[in-house]
Amino acid sequence: MVKVELHAHTSDDPIDRIPYSACDLIDRAAALGYGALAVTLHDRQLDIRPLAAYAAERGIVLIPGVERTIEGRHVLLLNFSGAAEEVQSFDDLARLKRREAGLVVAPHPYYPAISSLFGCLSRHADLFDAVEYNAMYTSTLNFNAPAARWACAHGKPMVGNGDVHRLVQLGTTYSLVDADRDPAAICRAIRAGRVRVVTRPLSWPAAVRIMASIAAPPLGFAPRRPPQPVLGSQVAG
Repeated sequence: MVKVELHAHTSDDPIDRIPYSACDLIDRAAALGYGALAVTLHDRQLDIRPLAAYAAERGIVLIPGVERTIEGRHVLLLNFSGAAEEVQSFDDLARLKRREAGLVVAPHPYYPAISSLFGCLSRHADLFDAVEYNAMYTSTLNFNAPAARWACAHGKPMVGNGDVHRLVQLGTTYSLVDADRDPAAICRAIRAGRVRVVTRPLSWPAAVRIMASIAAPPLGFAPRRPPQPVLGSQVAG
């Protein structure tokens, strides 16, 4: 079983201000025993090739990903080519899925945000391979409950994701996937339902601290630059 995080942001994000680099995220994931990690920036697919060796040295395989805004709603597109950045409509997504065998995940579909899917999830149910169980919840307030009911009713697997904007979020909710440490194998296994969500609720103080940190990010952060390929070397694409 591979411990997997499929929804994490870094300082490369073009929209949210994130106070840690991709290298910092990889280091933290390795310390927590993850075997696979997707960096899912908003509307930009990070080039993970310069980071692949750094991650591999720490036992982690990187999965290409993007949190794409489609018709105003957030959708996780995983292990697709750079064409995922060009998806603007659900019709575009359907065409992408016909061409490529990536994984489409519904993130925080019923959380109270304008970018959440809500009814779009049912209207486009056939496009989604899995539904996210998001780490931001407590024992008394859990917006994942309707998502879990929807997934059960539609025969879709759930994946546990941190939706990581602060490193402290990593590790309370994650997926265990019955697959080799390979992006395509992990995506196939999730589609087939060979995935288990491991999760525990946040305490109210922890949830408040995280939300306060996201609302008022620290100043003066200088992210670590990712490792650069040696001049003249070839990076496999």
